[in-house]
Amino acid sequence: MSANKKFAVVLAGCGVMDGAEIHEAVMALYAITLNGCSYQVFAPDMDQHHVVNHITGNEMNEKRNVLIESARIARGKALPLSHYNPKEFDALIFPGGFGVAKNLCSFAFDGANCSINPLVEETIKATHALKKPIGALCISPVLLAKALGKGTLTIGHDQGTANAIEALGGKHKPTNNGEIAIDSENLLFTTPCYMLDAKITDIANGAKAVVEAMLKHM
Repeated sequence: MSANKKFAVVLAGCGVMDGAEIHEAVMALYAITLNGCSYQVFAPDMDQHHVVNHITGNEMNEKRNVLIESARIARGKALPLSHYNPKEFDALIFPGGFGVAKNLCSFAFDGANCSINPLVEETIKATHALKKPIGALCISPVLLAKALGKGTLTIGHDQGTANAIEALGGKHKPTNNGEIAIDSENLLFTTPCYMLDAKITDIANGAKAVVEAMLKHM
């Protein structure tokens, strides 16, 4: 296993309903650090699709910025995704949350016919072209399927999402809590997290498994 590696972590805001899933983001950062590595958080500098009251689930009449909200999780140390240079990092990882499917792409609304943020797409393609590992938690594997049009990926057992991943060119592998799908050829590492009925300990186990598998392929 390789230590002292540097991970780029891309967040989609702050909060499961309209941004990054906070448990998944924090446990990914924890797993990276636990394995003796470092990270830099990135996020697109753009407005969220919408803002959701996380108590009621209702949409709120306000605007928030994905980068500014992501900086809440990063303790202020978040950079615009436009600053990402894949040559400066050893790996790339995407925690989940509805913000992935609303802000980073339109999967929440359009399914397999979704569009993807051009900067997010370029981030994935540039990292893949350099043969560096890419991890994705929860719903984030749809980004990899959309950007790359290939890869063995997992979102757990949700058949509708699995079908969409395959329509985008990926191959879906069913998994349970804490399990991962490893695509050694394409260097893609995915785990279902809250796509399943999960506890925060399951999220920690999944994130740890993804990070450790990525390190073995560096």
